[in-house]
Amino acid sequence: MSATPESSGGPSLAQQRKLVTEIPGPRSRELMARKQATVADGLPIVMPVFARRAGGGVVEDVDGNSLIDFGSGIAVTSVGNSAEAVVRRATEQLTRFTHTCAMVTPYESYLEVCEELARLTPGDHAKKSILLNSGAEAVENAVKIARYHTGRQAVVVFDHGYHGRTNLTMALTAKNMPYKHRFGPFAPEVYRMPMAYPYRWPTGPENCAEEAAAQVIDQISKQIGAENTAAIVVEPVLGEGGFIVPARGFLPRIAEFAREHGIVFVADEIQSGFCRTGQWFASEDEGLVPDVITTAKGIAGGLPLAAVTGRAEIMDAAHVGGLGGTYGGNPVACAAALGAIETMRELDLPARARRIEEVMKPRLLDLAAKHPSIGEVRGRGAMLALELVRPGTTEPDPAATAALAKACHSEGLLVLTTGTYGNVLRFLPPLVIGEELLLEGLDVLAGAFDVLESAVDGL
Repeated sequence: MSATPESSGGPSLAQQRKLVTEIPGPRSRELMARKQATVADGLPIVMPVFARRAGGGVVEDVDGNSLIDFGSGIAVTSVGNSAEAVVRRATEQLTRFTHTCAMVTPYESYLEVCEELARLTPGDHAKKSILLNSGAEAVENAVKIARYHTGRQAVVVFDHGYHGRTNLTMALTAKNMPYKHRFGPFAPEVYRMPMAYPYRWPTGPENCAEEAAAQVIDQISKQIGAENTAAIVVEPVLGEGGFIVPARGFLPRIAEFAREHGIVFVADEIQSGFCRTGQWFASEDEGLVPDVITTAKGIAGGLPLAAVTGRAEIMDAAHVGGLGGTYGGNPVACAAALGAIETMRELDLPARARRIEEVMKPRLLDLAAKHPSIGEVRGRGAMLALELVRPGTTEPDPAATAALAKACHSEGLLVLTTGTYGNVLRFLPPLVIGEELLLEGLDVLAGAFDVLESAVDGL
């Protein structure tokens, strides 16, 4: 799993952690002051360093520090930040044209991306796609298409789910702060159901799948009516909600219920898709074949692209002109996507994701055995997490989580927090990261726990 020039963005970017200043360094602090003067305060910054170069498993900042990347730009740069095939194809496209609008004069690369999506997404049925700019836009369009196809209005989503920051997708998203707070009123006809969250299920994980599915089906039947429900939208592995892996059996039962009642089953694979969980799509783990699947993030190696892919008869339901957008399926982003998919195939990134789990999970479980503040280790492939709680309880501990993230950052390890309660450390390393960097990042994480053990209550 060692990095190559192709996977690391070229041999000039050394694949090592190196700290030459404090974090953040003086140049980053200078740029942060400029940011505060000209950029809206509502845009958050996870780690207050400014990037200069990135590739493979590292991000180099403007002060010359080289940081181990356990974030991948929130699951975007799975193939690396400057994968050779992505750069080559995007550069070639830039020399031809940057834009014509796919709705005005289309281009072949748009078709090629849709053909790849038809091949790669679960199921052997006829599929069609539309290309868009962002994950939120993809989810919005999936709901539009499902409503048009069914002639129904109600949309079912789940507790702890996250689907975006637009008005409709904020309505679909569960968490108030920071995503929804004071941004309403939100779109109507959205109904939230319990999620099969094994760690927090009241009667225990062994009962979670069956009981949660029964509750969901009962609530849809009583409160909405299956005949009024256009779509059920769910993340096969929940992202911003805390990397929750639904109890096995829950999603297949919900998908079966949807099929029985003509409800469009939409898998939101924006964070979990494109090799991240050890398969091309997380839905494959339990044999799910969604009617519609939404993708973005890892699809194009860092360029903005998203897609809705679904059964041809569903995707074709809307009238001509009902779907589209000026920039959707931009030709440079399409070229990048073809380069990213080429890289995923050539390097067998699903296998690399599984290898990352083989390396990381035992170390995380060892940490959990040593530190009672770790309530659960969970995830699949290179989408792993620690849920932090006050020892002896399941009470979330967001303060300890934030402190641990900050301690990792100060030692040159980029990690992200997440979760409905803000108490989850999530790990999303690039799938091309070298194994030595991966192990060193885990050492930094372990050191952060040791350092903070006496400083943070509950560690």
